[in-house]
Amino acid sequence: MKTVLISGAGVAGAALAHWLHRGGVAVTVVEHAPGRRCGGQAVDIRGAALDVIERMGLLDQTRAHRTRMRGMSVLDGAGKEIHRSTEMTFSSGRLANDDIELLREDLVRLLHERALGEVEFVFGDGITTLDQNEHGVRVGFEHGRSRTFDLVVGADGLHSAVRRLGFGPQEQFARHLGMHLAIFTADNFLALEDWQLWLRDGEAGYGIYPVRDNSELRISFGFAGESLPADRGDTEQHKLFVADRMATLHWETPRLLRALREAPDFYFDTMTQVHMDRWSNGRTVLLGDAGYCASPLSGQGTSLALVGAYVLADALRRADGDHHAAFACYERRMRPFVELNQALATENPGGPASEASVERAKNAIELDG
Repeated sequence: MKTVLISGAGVAGAALAHWLHRGGVAVTVVEHAPGRRCGGQAVDIRGAALDVIERMGLLDQTRAHRTRMRGMSVLDGAGKEIHRSTEMTFSSGRLANDDIELLREDLVRLLHERALGEVEFVFGDGITTLDQNEHGVRVGFEHGRSRTFDLVVGADGLHSAVRRLGFGPQEQFARHLGMHLAIFTADNFLALEDWQLWLRDGEAGYGIYPVRDNSELRISFGFAGESLPADRGDTEQHKLFVADRMATLHWETPRLLRALREAPDFYFDTMTQVHMDRWSNGRTVLLGDAGYCASPLSGQGTSLALVGAYVLADALRRADGDHHAAFACYERRMRPFVELNQALATENPGGPASEASVERAKNAIELDG
C-alpha cells in the first residue's frame, strides 16, 4: 500500500491523513467544500480520544483552545430559570474532569496544520465514481482528472458519497432519531459571560453559549419531526423550515430568529445514526460518521472519529500491505467501542446519558490492543 485517497477533510479525514503519512503512505485528501469548514458547535474529546490527541502532539494546543464555561441555566418556555449548575453543562458534561471541549473549527484547524506539508489537500472537488479491481481503485472526480489509488477511505460524514458509491444508498443504513438540529453563529447580543442557557418547551428548544472570549454566540435549535425539505442544499429553504418550527417558542426567540436569518454559517440536519454490517468493500473503507455516525446526541462523534482514525492507520501498518486483514482488524477492534458510544444517544431520550455510561463508553477501547 503506497497511495491512499481520503474523502473528507474534517476531524476523521485530517487525523487519518496524519497517521498514514507517519506510516510512509502518500496521502491525498479531497474535500467538497472550497476550504476548511467553519462554524458548528463545540465538540468533546474524551477518554481514549485524549490519548490519540496526545500521541499526535496536540494535547497542549487543544487544551489552550478549550471552552471556558462556568456553568449553565435551564429555562422554561417563558425564559424563567428552573435550574442552574456550576458543576456541569449539557454540552460538555461535568466541568471538573480531563475531557476537552473546544469549537469544531478550532480542532479541524489544528489537525490541518499538523498535516500541512505532509499530505495533498484538494478542496472544491468530490468523488463521482469508484472503479476498483485487484490492483487499485480508479476514482473519478467532479472537476479533477481521474486517478488511481491503492485504497479509498470515506471520511465524508453522514451523507457520505463514498458510502453511496461503494455500499449503497443512505436509506439502507440511516436510522433517524426523531430530532432535527440547526446550528449557527451570532453576535453576543445576550451579553453572556462563559455561561450557557438551555430552553425547552414541548418538543422544541435551544441551547446558547458564548465563544471567542464572549464575543460570539453559538446557537443550537432542536425540534422533533420526521420530515425534511427535499433539497438538502437549499439553505434559505432550511432556514424558513427551522424558523417555522421554532416560532411557537417565547422569551428571546424573535431575536434568535432574526440572527438565524442573518447567519453566514448555518448548519441543519436530522439527528441520525448510521448502522452497517461492514465498513469495508474491497479496497474501500469507511471512517467516522460515514460508517458509524452516533449523532450529536451522543456527544461522542469527534472521539469516535479520532479513535477510528488511529485504529485504522494502526491496523494498516500492522497488516504490512494486506488491506483485507487490516480492515477486518479495524472492525473487530472498533465495533464494541462504536456500539457503546452510539447507545449514549438513545439512553435518555430528551436528555443526556448518565455520567456512568459516558465514562464507560469513552474508555471502552485499548489503543494498543
